[in-house]
Amino acid sequence: MTGRRVVCVAVALWLGVAGTATADGPGLGTPAVVTLGDSAISGEAGRWAGNTNGDPARVDALGPSAYWDAAGGEAIVGCHRSKAAQAHIDDGVLSANLACSGARTVTGGTAAGENFKPGIDFYSDAQGRQGQALALQGYAATHNVRAVVVMIGANNYGFSAVVERCVLNWITSPAFFKNLCSDDPDIVSRFTPARIAAETTNVRDAFTRVALAMTRAGYSASQYTILAQTYWSPLPRGAQIRYPESGWSRQSVGGCGIWNADANWANDVVVSTFNSTIRNAAAQSGLTDIDVLDLQTALNGRRLCENTVGLLEEKGVASWRSPGAVDKTEWVQQIRTATTILGPYQLQEDAHASYWGQLAMRNCLRQAYGGGAVHGGACVRVADGLNGRGEPQMALG
Repeated sequence: MTGRRVVCVAVALWLGVAGTATADGPGLGTPAVVTLGDSAISGEAGRWAGNTNGDPARVDALGPSAYWDAAGGEAIVGCHRSKAAQAHIDDGVLSANLACSGARTVTGGTAAGENFKPGIDFYSDAQGRQGQALALQGYAATHNVRAVVVMIGANNYGFSAVVERCVLNWITSPAFFKNLCSDDPDIVSRFTPARIAAETTNVRDAFTRVALAMTRAGYSASQYTILAQTYWSPLPRGAQIRYPESGWSRQSVGGCGIWNADANWANDVVVSTFNSTIRNAAAQSGLTDIDVLDLQTALNGRRLCENTVGLLEEKGVASWRSPGAVDKTEWVQQIRTATTILGPYQLQEDAHASYWGQLAMRNCLRQAYGGGAVHGGACVRVADGLNGRGEPQMALG
């Protein structure tokens, strides 16, 4: 061959390779965001916009298919990956919600008859079930993942057991002789220094498995960011609960049966411990591509039973679609008991950020994504009303 022909063939071959290198993958194709973790990020309770003790249709924003993430149902039953989940920030950004309600840092529910709960690990079995880290690895290999948002740890401490015990103790003890959950030996044992140290290590290891999944998918640390997301407070402190401690209205009407002292403890110890665990785990991971997205106060002013909001019927709101409904009603689902027996409410939805809360978090995540310049910060509500996307007004500072 002449030198000119060699050059022409080489250029043609290069163009042919370049022409086929359009498949998504590390640094290539449409950018994507992935969320991992538990119910607080999967979209649990995202079906409901506000609370009512009347017709559930008044607060049913998404209908019975709210949690369907596969054709005709859920890809993993009970994960409750809501259509309102924060992952779906749009703006030309793809999204994958791999979180699962009830998940811990490692996979559980693998025995026959148990509900499968993928943890943030590389679990795999003959049934094709995968841990969230392995699922991330597979997704990232064929998509241009720019941000991986991780919210995990509450179930390691037994969040649902804490809520159940606090409500049970309120229901079964009188105001003149309060049986507090905050001094219950089983509950207190979940928040000892030794337990906190162990769970911080578990969360740290989850973060490192996320990084390993991305490495195995072909990414360098500079190509993506891990956002370690903190938990929001679902209940106000006792003095801000709008129902009295005495009588039954706190639970029978408001769905927040808890003693004031326990509500204070839930904020000061439980939520704070969840979030210090996440922050310390991120720091201990040694990862250079991790940042913290702090949502601890994101729902303040709109929490369950807070004196700044109310049930639809308490605020004269006809339905969740009514003008101003987002500012007058709660963004956290009631703690329900008997009303979950026949549905449509589900027990696992209790005390989770509902439709408005999910959209508020989505607004926060979009700002944290920053058009691809992913960064952390603290996200808070800054104004009444909705933005042009129908989301609560939030700001990331």
